[in-house]
Amino acid sequence: MHRIVAKLGTNVIMRPDGRVALGLLCGLVEQIAALRADGLEVLVVSSGAVGLGMERLGLLERPTVIAQIQACAAIGQSRLMALYDDAFARMNSPIAQVLLTEDDFRDPERHANLRATLDALLTMGVIPIVNENDTVSTAELDKPASNPRAEKIFGDNDKLSALLMKHINADLLVLLSDVDGLYDKPPQDEGAQLIARVEAIDERVLALADGGNGRGRGGMASKLESARIALRAGKQVVIANGRTPHVLERIIAGEPLGTRFAHALEEAAR
Repeated sequence: MHRIVAKLGTNVIMRPDGRVALGLLCGLVEQIAALRADGLEVLVVSSGAVGLGMERLGLLERPTVIAQIQACAAIGQSRLMALYDDAFARMNSPIAQVLLTEDDFRDPERHANLRATLDALLTMGVIPIVNENDTVSTAELDKPASNPRAEKIFGDNDKLSALLMKHINADLLVLLSDVDGLYDKPPQDEGAQLIARVEAIDERVLALADGGNGRGRGGMASKLESARIALRAGKQVVIANGRTPHVLERIIAGEPLGTRFAHALEEAAR
């Protein structure tokens, strides 16, 4: 394994009370830095900007007005990067901020520049911290100004991370949230069982998806869509709980944590 994408969801960055989960975040940073020191190239897709903005403004619920969401993102993004910069600096690991909109995937020249930049950063030992540019792109996701009928390329960081995985030719995508993985029924129901492996995402699997959460836009449905993108590209995805001790290192070591999405032939080839 040479290159991975790790997506950290809002509910990994933030505590249930709306404050920063600083100890958890620093623990994940330490794991990422250790993997990089071992020669693995890691790209991080991080949510949390809107949540951090909400915290700074003292908001208890996510706004529903697009301009207010954008304002929270603008406030929170600098705070998010300051947290990462401080934590990775303690590990002597350089990072870079990369904010993306859908035009970075639609426009061929911008897309080529993005791929070249990310490849250069990873080759140089830098850890890119990628986020959707909610300050300007949220409105575009509802109705792109240049083409109101244009199909959405991504609407949350789960799908964005899968697209990036394809474009940088990563070997594995790890989606970390506050759930252990995909269950055969709602996790809170008695007798719910974690599904350890999925080889195809069909209607039966999609029906197992739960709704979104209170702070982030993603939910199990968006994670399954991301996994489907990766499977079609012959890649592997693991959905796991970001609060599990040493979760990234254990997944890379092959420990069966969370739910792994992989075709049998592709996994055997690796």
